[in-house]
Amino acid sequence: MTSLALAQILLNGLALGAAYALIALGFVIVINAVGAVNFAQGELVMAGGFTAIALAPLVGEAAGFPGLLLLPLVMLLMGGFGVGFAHLAYFPLRHRPQVAVFISTIAIGLVLQHLANAVFGAAPRVGPPLIAGDSPTVGGLTLSLQQFAVLGSAALLVSATGLFLGRTQTGRRMRAVAQDPEMAAAIGIRPARMITLSFALAVALAGAAGLLLSNQFFVSPNDGGLFMLKAYIAVTIGGWGRLDGAVLGALLIGLFETLVAAVTSYLVAEALLYGVLLAMLAFRPQGLLPERARARV
Repeated sequence: MTSLALAQILLNGLALGAAYALIALGFVIVINAVGAVNFAQGELVMAGGFTAIALAPLVGEAAGFPGLLLLPLVMLLMGGFGVGFAHLAYFPLRHRPQVAVFISTIAIGLVLQHLANAVFGAAPRVGPPLIAGDSPTVGGLTLSLQQFAVLGSAALLVSATGLFLGRTQTGRRMRAVAQDPEMAAAIGIRPARMITLSFALAVALAGAAGLLLSNQFFVSPNDGGLFMLKAYIAVTIGGWGRLDGAVLGALLIGLFETLVAAVTSYLVAEALLYGVLLAMLAFRPQGLLPERARARV
């Protein structure tokens, strides 16, 4: 393998891992907000991809940046759906055993899967590119504009999410509710509103990931389970409840999949990835960046 080929593979791996990071971030935000896993996170990524496909005719090849123009609109629509998702999947069941919440997310995920199948069909569909046009070649290395755009967009969204949660008053309130909702309510914070915002943010990030992945990897109604597994593996490797751990785990997954697939095959890369997951669960279940022990389902 030449150095140019290795550089191309690393770029592809980072771009894939960056898109996975958006999925994993949303996954962790919901876990922190309500203490339960959102098993529909993968289907929400799939829904974001199909939302981008449905909206693509509105912009066509406008200015050569169709996907980038659609990205804020897709996130806005998916964020709005996240508000409804919270009121369907969580709030009616929040005083029930936590198993009821994750079963409700599974049910909504299946509804989304069947709805996408009915509307778009079972065949994979291609989403709009973030940047249209041919990729330039420099020194024998093909610089994929799409990969750079995916990497840059995901890095921007991850950074913005970190700044929002860490530097804004609303973000601090969301974190306060995630840590201790009763204490947060005692000092005047409205937990229900912060939890709703957490779902909206998580679903918006899932929608963004769906758009970013839909052009290179296509999207089909049955993709949700795969995306869900990638988010689960990312937070297992990075550390449950840690936003930075989720991003680290997702980047490692993207690089691992791309590198191993380049020298063997995609199927081997997938099998070895699940082997890594089993090894992490056996030897370091707290992940690379452990957090305080907390009961989850």
